[in-house]
Amino acid sequence: MSGFWLLVPFLSVRFGLLSLLNREAVGRAARFAPMRGGEKAAYWIYQLSNAALFLYLPFLRVRTEQALPLFVGLICYLGGLVLCAASIAGFAAPSGGSLCTKGIYRFSRNPMYVSYFLCFAGMALLVRSAALTGIVLVFQVSAHWIILAEERWCLETFGAAYQRYARRVRRYL
Repeated sequence: MSGFWLLVPFLSVRFGLLSLLNREAVGRAARFAPMRGGEKAAYWIYQLSNAALFLYLPFLRVRTEQALPLFVGLICYLGGLVLCAASIAGFAAPSGGSLCTKGIYRFSRNPMYVSYFLCFAGMALLVRSAALTGIVLVFQVSAHWIILAEERWCLETFGAAYQRYARRVRRYL
């Protein structure tokens, strides 16, 4: 099976589910927080690694000949999809003032990014590609810088409410 087919469920959840639940949320999801200094470079690295993942994966094939990598890859991939769906549901229906603090956001301030990493890591395991694994790692490191910018923006926008939330809920897990 072509790696392309791994993208279909991911994109369906990421964009299809979000647009079904709340069209306005699609616009919110497309906006990035204002970037400073090295965050700007991280933003472009994030975008390029994202594009590389989507462009490279269709040229790879899911490998099924070894059970353990297949099983671990499927668990990561499917777990990432489920977490992404839960993140999308919370993002589509934020608490008052657009600060997402309910649902899965009670346990992680950035569950969507965690879900992307799980899903993409699962894809890399399923196709057993060192190059794709490298792309996923670059994606995740650059995503951390995007998250830092988003958290600064949330603090500036939501003030004490975000500060209380950040003290109560971990950044990732």
